Amino acid sequence: MSSPLRLGIAGLGTVGIGVIKIVQKHAGLLAKRTGREITITAVSARDRMKNRDADISAYRWEDDPMAVAMADDVDLYVELVGGDNGIASDSIKAALRAGKDVVTANKALLAMHGQELAELAESLGRVIRFEAAVAGGIPVIKTMTESLAGNSTTRVMGVMNGTCNYILTRMESAGLPYEAVFEEARQLGYLEADPNLDVGGIDAGHKLAILSSIAFGTRVNFDAVEIEGIERVSIDDINRASDMGYRIKLLGIAQMTPRGLEQRMSPCLVPADSPLGQLAGGTNMIVVEGDSVGQIVLRGAGAGEGPTASAVMSDIVDIARGIRLPVFGQPATGLKPAQPARTAVPASYYMRLELQDKPGALAKVASVLGEAGISIDRMRQYGHSSDSSVPVLVVTHKTTPEAIDFAIEALPRTGVLVSDPVELRIEEV
Repeated sequence: MSSPLRLGIAGLGTVGIGVIKIVQKHAGLLAKRTGREITITAVSARDRMKNRDADISAYRWEDDPMAVAMADDVDLYVELVGGDNGIASDSIKAALRAGKDVVTANKALLAMHGQELAELAESLGRVIRFEAAVAGGIPVIKTMTESLAGNSTTRVMGVMNGTCNYILTRMESAGLPYEAVFEEARQLGYLEADPNLDVGGIDAGHKLAILSSIAFGTRVNFDAVEIEGIERVSIDDINRASDMGYRIKLLGIAQMTPRGLEQRMSPCLVPADSPLGQLAGGTNMIVVEGDSVGQIVLRGAGAGEGPTASAVMSDIVDIARGIRLPVFGQPATGLKPAQPARTAVPASYYMRLELQDKPGALAKVASVLGEAGISIDRMRQYGHSSDSSVPVLVVTHKTTPEAIDFAIEALPRTGVLVSDPVELRIEEV
């Protein structure tokens, strides 16, 4: 049997403790599967005295993650500190320069600085693995870099934030408004310390940027991702989408077009009977389409101690087995910047309007839509509100994003709207 693979783990939160539990519980199994023992030498976290659901007394404690990253008795540095800069970035760079491979779950760091880190690692002959950075326990990184290596990817899409999916499905199942379910999610500990990372779509946008780079062989570019969160989605939208056979999901989509790379994360309507439409609770789902394989669907837990630690361990096991791949599936120096492009693919749109209850209001709306070149497929009025306004739902035939933008800008000028219009794209999945 080969010499042990000695781990140094920085960050002992939920995921870090989960990794320690797996190493302790499955030591014999891991050795059989890799041909070498996997051990833990050193650990680091902010609070040494915190009670943790694992025995870490056998491991050397370091107050500074940099000490773990540079330790002579550590072969593989496992960074679970988090953050898109600071000690996470500094310690990874230090570990690479000290001749160590790196495993991380840090999606924000990779989305913002992945190209720089990949070039550094590959120039030093080191490996960075990050299966846990996208979709928790779902093996989407391995699937795309290895199993689908013989495909030209045509589209990647999916639900990539379990908190948002929980909020949207809970609103529908319980009939609760967004604000109530948001607070419920906070009480359950589902939200990040900065909730906007979740409900604002930023966390999911980080993941989409990483998947785009792997899928299309481009430099990771989070700044080019068009992001809209779920804050505007109301219980009325949830109910009316359901009436029409749709569900609302925070959906990420990336595809390469002749105009450039489209990357967008926004709430969309999807058919209720589709795999994405049936996705409930905190579960994630990634759909990958390739020219040879067609469409494959990966579904599973997107967060949590066990699933995310399982993903971290899959990377550790690969390194123990001697599997070494470029960080984003292709040599970093060969990755080219992609021209950002907004989608031009026509689609139907859902529009929610709150109109004044007076003659001619609907006619003015129809006139604006006509001027924009938008044809109405369905229009419904949902009774009268207490303030004498009228909720109206419009579903368009397929139209362009530019036409929708024109209409959304022009509609308030009609003088018949009580509040700002809400529009959501209807995706064919």
